[in-house]
Amino acid sequence: MQTQQWSLQDAKNKFSAVVDGAQQGKAQVINRRGVPSAVVVSVEEFEKFQRLEAFQAPSFIDHLLSMPTDDGEFARLDMPLRDF
Repeated sequence: MQTQQWSLQDAKNKFSAVVDGAQQGKAQVINRRGVPSAVVVSVEEFEKFQRLEAFQAPSFIDHLLSMPTDDGEFARLDMPLRDF
């Protein structure tokens, strides 16, 4: 994916150009104080990312519930208890 860099001030002043670039398939990276801070993408790209994320990322709860369980008994070691 191609990208175009903008300073925050330029992006505010030329917001229509930022949106036009995003609609043409180029991600628009917005920099604040020289550090990338935000990305503007087309609605189609955003929806594609959302579908991909929903497909790949199970919830943490699902992850925990999918762990194997061991309901069997386990053998204890024959050791004396320690004194307190």
